[in-house]
Order: sequence, then structure tokens, then C-alpha cells
Amino acid sequence: MKSAEDLNRVMDAYGDMVRRICFVHLKNRHDTEDVFQNVYMKYLLHEDSFASAEHEKAWFARVTINACTDWLRYLSRRKWVSLEVVDEERESLDDSSVEILEIVLKLPEKYRNVIYLYYYEEYSAAEIAEILGKKENTVYTWLSRARDILRDRLGGEWA
Repeated sequence: MKSAEDLNRVMDAYGDMVRRICFVHLKNRHDTEDVFQNVYMKYLLHEDSFASAEHEKAWFARVTINACTDWLRYLSRRKWVSLEVVDEERESLDDSSVEILEIVLKLPEKYRNVIYLYYYEEYSAAEIAEILGKKENTVYTWLSRARDILRDRLGGEWA
């Protein structure tokens, strides 16, 4: 196991890079912090030595990307969102947005997931397909069907 001095050194050297990679992949500050901690925990448990500073930097980049991919894979299997998160989202929205969010939360799971990932997390259809393990055209179909349902329930207000 590495020492506290080693940990401080690599956090100073690669901390910003690890956070940026996490944020680019996860687009969420809370998830970024969780994965950031996981990456440095893996470093602490990593027993091999590095051939050079470049090797060490490349290791951090690769481990961070893999950790983000694992995190997204975990999130795509997770079937719940804590009520605190929903309440936080509601507090920051106006009345019409709260109504839309409530209708989105009542959609069937496959439609709810693609609408949430597309509009709220701003993932592209290709990224959603990768996250959900579906074909990109399936995601486009689900988005279209979900929009139709929302349009019906909102009285034509959904774009």
C-alpha cells in the first residue's frame, strides 16, 4: 500500500486531470467526486511500480476512463433515484417544469430512461445506446414514442 506522501504527490500531479476526465464522462459533480475517490483508492491498492512519470500519468488516465465506464454501466442498471435527488431537482425548477418532470417519472422505464438521459443529462442518442446496451436506432424509436406520450399527456406542449 502506498504512503500518504505518495498519495499527496499524485493528487497534486494528476488530480485536475482525473477530475476533468470524470466530469467529461459523467457530466455530474457528485458522480465525479465518487469516481475520483475510487481512482485514488485503486492507486493506494496498486502494488506495482511505474517505469516513469509518463507511465504513471497514462495509468491514471486509463484507470479513470475505466472507472467512469464502470460507473455509467452501474448507473444504467440502477432502477431507482433517491427522493432527495428528485426533491433537489424540483426545487430548482419552475412550476411547468415540475409538471413535466412528474409526467416523465410516470413513463414506462425504457422511455423514462431515454428521456431523462437525453434531456436532463444531455447525452446523445449514441451515448444513451452505449449506456443502455441498446442499438442507437432503438434509442431514437424510444425517444420518439416517449415524446408522443408526453405530447398527449401535456396537451401538445412537448417539443
